[in-house]
Parts: sequence; structure tokens; C-alpha cells
Amino acid sequence: MERRAFLKVLAQAAAVAFCWRKEKVAFSQPPSGARLPVSGKPNRVFLAGVKRGATTQTVKSAVRAAAESATDFSWLSKGDAVFIKPALNSGNPYPATTSPEAIGAVVETLKDKGARRVIVGDMCGIEHVKLSPEGLSGSSRSLMEASGMARAAEAAGAELHFFEEAGWAAFYEDLPAAGSNWKRGLMMPNILKEVDHIILMPRCSRHVLAGSTLGLKAAVGYWRTDTRLEYHRDAATFQEKTAEGNTVDTLLKKQRLVISAADKILTTYGPDKGLIVEPEIGLIMASESVVAHDMVSLAWLLENRLTVPSSEKEGLKDPYSSQLIVSAGNHWVVSKLGGLGPAFDSERLTRNDINTIWDDRVLNRAYQIFGSRPTVALEPANDAVPEALKKRLAECTTPPA
Repeated sequence: MERRAFLKVLAQAAAVAFCWRKEKVAFSQPPSGARLPVSGKPNRVFLAGVKRGATTQTVKSAVRAAAESATDFSWLSKGDAVFIKPALNSGNPYPATTSPEAIGAVVETLKDKGARRVIVGDMCGIEHVKLSPEGLSGSSRSLMEASGMARAAEAAGAELHFFEEAGWAAFYEDLPAAGSNWKRGLMMPNILKEVDHIILMPRCSRHVLAGSTLGLKAAVGYWRTDTRLEYHRDAATFQEKTAEGNTVDTLLKKQRLVISAADKILTTYGPDKGLIVEPEIGLIMASESVVAHDMVSLAWLLENRLTVPSSEKEGLKDPYSSQLIVSAGNHWVVSKLGGLGPAFDSERLTRNDINTIWDDRVLNRAYQIFGSRPTVALEPANDAVPEALKKRLAECTTPPA
């Protein structure tokens, strides 16, 4: 969203919020004094280094190295269908959306290993696309084309699929784990029933409402508009529902790999724009565990935010720093998803500072809902990751004593 447009949206949302009379007093709060869940078994996260300004082929080689290190692909049989879920929240280029080079590399790898169909697809957010029982506005397809992902995916042999194009009825209800904060099952796209495997390909980014958008947050792209409405309207548990949305049966049974290109990081604002940091050595991160992946990805985002001047992390340059903007912005999203009625009845979305990965409510809920906190084991996928960087990320993903 452009700054001028965002200011207009903020003014509208603030006006609505000012008139609130029925806002539910179910404020979300970060955990207070809560103990971290016990450590689980080691979960390996593989890192491939990419030098700043690397060629397309070098990036693709690093992506393939990370993927082949993280999994032996024994789950893939000749003739299988694989769905790749990128982060397509706008038509802006990487890192506002998933890296086209990374998409191409993973598609080529899957094809080389015998996949019959590789499908790349998503559904953009409410600012760009709205699906309802009455019809559709906007196009995820045009946004994927603008981002460069569509060309890369098709050139590598993939087909494209956009959930909204199949219509309102082309979704099924999938239930999250018991004890979740969701009131109903999540409406997931039918295409997932047609595939044997899922690979998640997010990117590493700040987020104006959520603080960050990594692997767990990327699941929102699957959801039909009514599920997204509940997610934003019942905002007291917004962060917790982010984690819980990844426990639906389809993802637990079919998701095999999570891999992110993070040689460019969107360190402020997000998810559509912000200050891009391109470190001297960037990373490709891959793991079979979405939670372990996100622990490392968030640590990498926070490390790169340390290089950003404080003046770039204030006010409208980095709106998540403001509770007013977060609250008003979420009310605006609810109004776009469901109209003024749900907006007036919606709960407040409360931000919390994320200075370390242990502050993140999404991850803290993920440890609970998945049964344990992964013990992250960082492994090299190529020889381009400096030992000092690996050590620093290991420190960031090891819980305090």
C-alpha cells in the first residue's frame, strides 16, 4: 500500500474506531511470566549462504542445496502432484513476495525428482482481492504476474492456480487442533485435496499488523474470506490463531518442507513494502518443521533490523510500532472483509514488542499447540555461511537459561 493511501485508510479506520461503542473488551495480551514449553526433539534447519549480488544461477543452486539438505524427498513418488504455496500478498517484487528465483529452483527440483504436476498458487489479501458468495473483485493471477513469480514458475514447468478463480464453493472445512481459539473450521481450497504434497515458500518480512510474516503467517493465503473475517474480527487471539491455523489436518498430513529465500529482507512496514536490507551474505533457510523454520527466520529478521536506523523504525515508516495504527488498521481490514457490522463488533488487536524470538506470541502458541518447542539444530547446506553468523543465529534460537 502506498503511503498516501495508507494515511487515507488510517484516517478512515481511526474515525470508525473513535465512534466505537461496542468494541469487545477482550484485549490480546502477550504471555506474562509463562514458562516456555519443554524442548522437543532436535529439528534441523539448513542454511545456504548467498553473496550479495549473486547471479540467478547461484541463488537457484543455493535454494536447491538447502532443499536437498532438508529432505531426502523419499516422500515423493514418480507421478505425484505437489502444491507450492508462496507468499503473494501483492504484486510487488521480492522480498515483498516470494523470490521468483527460489520458486523456479524448487519447481525444477521437484520435476527432476519425478513430480508429475507442480502447482503454484495462492489468494491475495483483501486490499487486492475479495471473494464473496456474490462474486469476485481483483485478481491474484495478475498480481503473481506482476511480481515475476508466474513467469518463473511456468518457465520451470509448473502450472498456476488461484483459489478465488474456482469460486466460493471450491473450499472445504478443515478443523484445527483441539483447544484452538477458532470458533469454526477453516475453509481451505479444494485444490489441496488433489495433491499429494505441499511445500511452503514464504519470505522474511515485517508486517504492519502482525509484526512479522514468515511461514506460519503464510497459511492465511489458503483461507476463504469468511475464515479471514473471523481471524481479524476476533482479534484478541489473532496471534494464537495464526499458529493454530497450521494444525489443520491437510497441512499436518501433506506439508513436507518449508523453504525461504532471505537474501533480501523487508525489515520495516510490510508486508507489501518497506525498507529492504540486502546483507553481504544472505540466507536460504529450509526445514521440515515450520515452527523451527520460523524460529530461525524471525531471528534473521530481527538481526537485520538491528542494522536499520532508528529513524526508519518510527511512525508511519514502521507502523507496527504504534498501537493506534495496529488497532485502527485491523478494524479497517474487518470492515473490508465483512462490512461495518462486524467492524463495530470486532475485538482490539493488541501489538507486543518483538525484541527476541521468545517475545513472539505466534511462536509461543505454536510450541503449545504442536506439543513442544523445537530444539533448533542449524546445519550448513553449502560452504557460504560464515561460522560467526551461524553461531549468532544459534544463540538467538537457544532459550535463555
